[in-house]
Amino acid sequence: MKSGLEDVIAAETKLSDVDGAAGRLIIRGVSLDDLVATSRFEDVASLLLDGLFDEHIDAASIRKQLGAARVALFAHVAAADATLLALPPVDAMRALLARIADGEDFASAINLMAAPAVFLPAVLRLQKGDTPIKPDASLSQSADILRMLSGRVPTAEQTAGLDAYLVTISDHGLNASTFASRVIASTHAGLTSSVLAAISALKGPLHGGAPGPVLDMLDGVGKPENARQWLSNALDHGERLMGFGHRIYRVRDPRADALKTALKPIFASGQADAGRIALAEAIEAAALALLKERKPDRPLDVNVEYYTALLLDALGFPRNSFTGVFAIGRTVGWIAHAREQTLDGRLIRPQSRYVGPLPKAA
Repeated sequence: MKSGLEDVIAAETKLSDVDGAAGRLIIRGVSLDDLVATSRFEDVASLLLDGLFDEHIDAASIRKQLGAARVALFAHVAAADATLLALPPVDAMRALLARIADGEDFASAINLMAAPAVFLPAVLRLQKGDTPIKPDASLSQSADILRMLSGRVPTAEQTAGLDAYLVTISDHGLNASTFASRVIASTHAGLTSSVLAAISALKGPLHGGAPGPVLDMLDGVGKPENARQWLSNALDHGERLMGFGHRIYRVRDPRADALKTALKPIFASGQADAGRIALAEAIEAAALALLKERKPDRPLDVNVEYYTALLLDALGFPRNSFTGVFAIGRTVGWIAHAREQTLDGRLIRPQSRYVGPLPKAA
């Protein structure tokens, strides 16, 4: 028995491979670097879901079906009452997702991929007192998300940036939320149940809740020249440096570089404050130097959360919504794992070791 199931193999999958020692992520035979360079969200959805349903799946078909599903699902936004809107965005989004019927077919998968893309922007607008914006079926998933969030058709750089993010976080081995999805799928409860379980795992701060505090750290540092002293003080007080270190990666998280690359066109075109990325780079350099000095025996490097925070902030998402945006991208991975489990796996039923008191002998 290993606490946290550390190093325990609990499933075989054809979907993704995380090589923590080499700093490599492979999604269905394609390296992350190649995938981000050539793919939109619809492409990675086609790649992950191909062969897991009866239908022939391609990116063009997925784009068309997602567009139609977003329009149809917008009707559920009317259920967002004051009680629901008082919740954090990811909880409100999850509550609306619970309205979608459980199913195992491709139509159910399309609805579940489309739903968070509609519900999160709508919740964010309603929480600000603005009117939700109806989806546009002619747009790609990423472009429509940004349009529903801001009320403006996004630029090519902004759409590409969100596509890069959604592709980058589409799947990542047997993490906590994906394992939760597979556990539920093994009972044949339905895809909606699997996705709801996964979101519930994701919202825990040890899994999906850290990108927002990266911005708090940047705000605290303020200027590049303050970086080393601010970070040193944080370490002196036993605080964690947000955006650094990972449970699996012993070297740099490959997703961090993919997102940093996606950021550059947005900042270079003047669509975000160039000083922000300069500050982030100064903090990154200072943090890596300090961590090497203070914790030479622990391999700590930049993880996906660091540049996720900068990218989503530049795209106009409030920091309290970052976990919900992650769910938009990861839902396709959860669905793929749920289907793989349903088709090839058994009911997940591990044993426990009892360490409690024993009854007294008669």
